[in-house]
Amino acid sequence: MHHLQILEIEPDRIDNSFGPKFATKAGAKDGANLAIAYWAGAINDDRHGTPIALFDIRKVLSLRHIEVFHAVYTAGSVSGAARTLNCSQPSVTKVLQHAEQAFGFPLFHRTRGRLVATEDAQNLFATVAGIQDQLQSLRQASLNLKQRRGSLLSISTVPSLGLEAVPTTVAAFLKTRRDVFFDLQTIHHEEMARKLIERETDLVIGYAVPATAPLESHWLAEGELVILYSEMDMPGAAARLPLSCLTGKPFVSLIQSGPIGQILSTELARTGVSLDEVVSARTFYIAAGLVRAGVGVTVVDNFTAAANKLPGISFRPLQPALTFDVYAIYLENMRPSQLARDFLELLRTTIEAI
Repeated sequence: MHHLQILEIEPDRIDNSFGPKFATKAGAKDGANLAIAYWAGAINDDRHGTPIALFDIRKVLSLRHIEVFHAVYTAGSVSGAARTLNCSQPSVTKVLQHAEQAFGFPLFHRTRGRLVATEDAQNLFATVAGIQDQLQSLRQASLNLKQRRGSLLSISTVPSLGLEAVPTTVAAFLKTRRDVFFDLQTIHHEEMARKLIERETDLVIGYAVPATAPLESHWLAEGELVILYSEMDMPGAAARLPLSCLTGKPFVSLIQSGPIGQILSTELARTGVSLDEVVSARTFYIAAGLVRAGVGVTVVDNFTAAANKLPGISFRPLQPALTFDVYAIYLENMRPSQLARDFLELLRTTIEAI
């Protein structure tokens, strides 16, 4: 199997005798010293041998190469890439050929009228996609400056708060702060620390603070677990329901869905309640969709339930109550700005009103 790695190297070591002991991974401050080393070996190869090819990135790669390769890989055809890039098909083909010549291996082969990425191209794509994302962020930042947008809030949220709480807060915030640009994305618990450390986001809105990372948090509000169900399955339900009322009913389980799942799992173990799990879902809105589709009942957070309350679908809090905390999480050396604190205060008000 072949491996591709982008490295920072000393300029005088750009030759085929180069070994990886002289290099560090990409992300260097001096982009002029970037090169690409290409190894052949097993997937667990320690790469202490000599690469089979080494390319000076200053000579072989341009932003246009990256852009065209990304577009063709994503679209699966030259025509689709040309539409994406708003250019002619011959120009896409020409740039792609130059990239393949520079690397010394094909990036695509044609199968049933589509361009299918080679194994080498698949190994390249993760790196290229990251560069493309950074280019898009740079373009957006430049556009913001041109439009005189003075402030950027980059916020990631757990999916359940992204259904209603965060969008409602953003809409209210922009009514008085039209100069602010929001960069929003959903995030799962296991991704929080990495995205903050790698500066992919400035703030995370979540239900638990990763314990081992250099992070700080600000408590925002409290949430609660509820039973989400079809009224046909549980007519005349009381104001609060015990977990035992779900015994014998088809249950959509979220036990493997992070901190909230752990709370539910702990309570089931404490009470000795056994549920008839028919589906395991790792995302709350999928579980809610399954309830709407008539698959069964589920236990979700009250934010997901409120966003999915439709005719014939209801939810009830548990007895005894199972609560959890909502936090704003950030790097310990990057405390939220005053603008971010203003947004968080408005988000707290929104959450309390749900």
